[in-house]
Amino acid sequence: MEELTERQEKILYAVIQNYLETGEPVGSRTISKYTDLNLSSATIRNEMADLEELGYIVQPHTSSGRIPSDKGYRFYVNRLMNEKDQEISDMQEMMIQKTERMEKVLKQVVKVLAANTEYATMISAPSVIRNRVKFVQLSAVDEHQILSVVVMDGNIVQNKIIRIEEPLDNETMLKLNMLLNTNLNGLTVEQINLSLIQRLKEQAGIHEDIIAQVLNTVAETIEQDGDLEIYTSGTTNIFKYPELSDSKKASELISAFEEKDALYELISDVENTGDETGTGIQVYIGDESPVATMKDCSVVTASYELGEGMKGTIGIIGPKRMDYKKVMNNLKHLKKELDRMMNNDE
Repeated sequence: MEELTERQEKILYAVIQNYLETGEPVGSRTISKYTDLNLSSATIRNEMADLEELGYIVQPHTSSGRIPSDKGYRFYVNRLMNEKDQEISDMQEMMIQKTERMEKVLKQVVKVLAANTEYATMISAPSVIRNRVKFVQLSAVDEHQILSVVVMDGNIVQNKIIRIEEPLDNETMLKLNMLLNTNLNGLTVEQINLSLIQRLKEQAGIHEDIIAQVLNTVAETIEQDGDLEIYTSGTTNIFKYPELSDSKKASELISAFEEKDALYELISDVENTGDETGTGIQVYIGDESPVATMKDCSVVTASYELGEGMKGTIGIIGPKRMDYKKVMNNLKHLKKELDRMMNNDE
């Protein structure tokens, strides 16, 4: 394709977007209000004439306005896909860096917490809790395959190949992308209800199967967040307390920390119960614990958030006679430190 000037690109982009929204041919007066170029209608008319000569837009004989040509749609789609590809690439690189940094921070945090309190400690890596759709991108791989990319809160990305019987033209692909993003962006999973799904399928017409598969990808993206990472420290501190150092009790507690299943159960209860104090801190004493092997202990937990719907849990496990004031002060301080450390741009 010919190299377009920045001004021509902006005008072409505005023509296409306006036509997609209205279905009506687009005139220079509309574009003069639609762009940030601050150009006169006459200047825009000249540029549109050049774009028409280059084959990016055409003028229906019944109107003085223009509509996109196939070549114009191709330019728009390529630009849109390049922007999204770059955005996804940047997200993935950022998340790799952030994950590596986060793992190092959380391992250090749980170690310091165990040393400060002299109890057993745990911390879960933050996971997405709101599950909002950020955007959806469909792009052609070949005549019988479409790549669906779903990006959720926390920049969690899920790719899926969708098989199609017949190739889709650029305009259809564009309309499906707009249909999905207009209706799904910013929605939580709970808000994607049956009536919305039905409406999307009706608007997609013969392409309703593509919509169904994209929605399945959204569900799969949420399910993949189930592999929760938990870091622990100070397990041997259990032996410092006679009431917990009995060989059977100590063995069960150490096993709970090593196998992690009990810790997943604890975190699940923390997330589902919530706290009545509004501090984000919960205290389980003895039989109140959701974990059978911790019925002789006290468990104090705190939730921390890192923005973009990311949330994790910190836990301290010790005897019922633990120093509750010291533990809570440590957790409150740690919540602030985590927020500062993980949101620091340095």
